[in-house]
Amino acid sequence: MNPLILAPLLEVGKTLLDRFVPDPEAKRQAEAEFLRMAMEGELKQVIAQLEINAREAQHPSIWVAGWRPGAGWVGVAGFGYAVFLQPMLTWAATINGWPAPPAIDTDLLWVVLSGMLGIGGLRTYEKTKGVATK
Repeated sequence: MNPLILAPLLEVGKTLLDRFVPDPEAKRQAEAEFLRMAMEGELKQVIAQLEINAREAQHPSIWVAGWRPGAGWVGVAGFGYAVFLQPMLTWAATINGWPAPPAIDTDLLWVVLSGMLGIGGLRTYEKTKGVATK
């Protein structure tokens, strides 16, 4: 569950417990149970998403299984342009009097690439620990 939704939900649950459960020990147990239920729901959601990801990765169609590598290559191409090609083209344009090439906004690019690289780093860690099967 999204933390932006979970925090207000926990506050509402705590407010309700404060109103309807006067005993401090019973209230503490009810809060713990409520938090456990929220966390189990989140864990179930994460597990379900991981199962979907595994099924997508095994799909024979490039349109289903290839979207992750495609997103990675688009990210690498954008990163290469922003870091290497665009500055070099700007330099060449300045020398020759040409218009400067457009710069791209790399904020979203960084989010996508860092997320993908973080997941890739986790996979590498799994391989070094012998957890990976392939």
